[in-house]
Amino acid sequence: MRTSAIRFCFGFPALVLLLMAPPAAAIDAAVLPQAATEAMAQAASPQAIAEYRRKLREYQAARAAFDAEADPYWTAIAEKRRGRNAKRRERQAITLDDYVLTQPPLYTGPKRPVDPEAEDMPPRERKPLPVVADFLKAAATHFQFTPQRPASEVEFKRAYGRTALASGLTREQIVRVYAFETGGNGNHDMQSGLSASRPGSRAISTAIGYNQLLTTNSVSLLAEHGQEIIKALTDKAAGTSGPARKAMDHKLAVLKRMVAFTRSVPVQWSEHEKLAATPHGWGVHAMVLDIDVGPLLQTRKLLTSVQFARAKGYTKPLSAAELEMMNLTGDSTGLDMVTMPQAMREQVPTANFFQRGGYERNPVAIRHNTVAKLLAITDNRMDANSNLPGARELAGAL
Repeated sequence: MRTSAIRFCFGFPALVLLLMAPPAAAIDAAVLPQAATEAMAQAASPQAIAEYRRKLREYQAARAAFDAEADPYWTAIAEKRRGRNAKRRERQAITLDDYVLTQPPLYTGPKRPVDPEAEDMPPRERKPLPVVADFLKAAATHFQFTPQRPASEVEFKRAYGRTALASGLTREQIVRVYAFETGGNGNHDMQSGLSASRPGSRAISTAIGYNQLLTTNSVSLLAEHGQEIIKALTDKAAGTSGPARKAMDHKLAVLKRMVAFTRSVPVQWSEHEKLAATPHGWGVHAMVLDIDVGPLLQTRKLLTSVQFARAKGYTKPLSAAELEMMNLTGDSTGLDMVTMPQAMREQVPTANFFQRGGYERNPVAIRHNTVAKLLAITDNRMDANSNLPGARELAGAL
């Protein structure tokens, strides 16, 4: 299972309007239609067009030279990755020779120039991301369910802390991952990009909660571990009675329907992404906000990485930064970094764990360009954020 995580047209030249118009000498400019007058004023001069073409040739030459260097580098990265995967299948040792040890080329040439003959087009409208209100509405509409929210934030933190500790996660992992993922002050319904302290902020992903689960995470977790979560909730329901038992029974019935929905497709991340983009998938994601189910989902996300490492023979306790690296990059890629001796971490570039496009858009990986540096900056941010009020409150709730 993997996040990912992981987003990122010119019109006709205005000069055409001039060519379609009668000769300027034959018509008084004062009586030209307004659109034609504006087109004449906006038409690019021959000098501007010539300058644009000169800059375009420079840009194209610079990009071609860069690609001639970058393409073989990223081909080597892919080949080394395939080689490491093959060696792991054969349980062979991974050495420095299995990585590209030089840093990738970075483009430093001129930017692509703006075509002066191109019409200005309105910016492409971005499709708005669903937010917490949409998840709640979808849960009510499609599953007749409203998540049980905490009376206070510390109540949710206690529930999460109890669940995470009981699963075998360490206090350090719980607090420091929370500190990194939420910036040290996140609430149980915090959504990536949204902040009450920044009026007008916009969601940048569907990630919510202490461990910032995406909609696809929620769908995937229920598909793969739904029965385990149902059992945990069933055990909890056994200790209730009266109205509380009735509410728990309803929650269990909804949870079972959600699990059935997530299992309506093959257990593949790409298939889960499709479900997660539907209103039913949004409704499933609302379970992250529930005080009973939310802690189980968020704990399971981290526990999956811990268990993956053990299954691959890595029995040492994962530091919080190592666990977070698996959380961010995927279990296989993260474990590739985690299992390296420190001496190798100092030498292996982070580029070995990225696709080219993702690396070139990732300033953190570029600045902290070895495994050791990337883990160190993760640890540093955990250190700083662990001293903030939200993280301190979570630590106190454990």
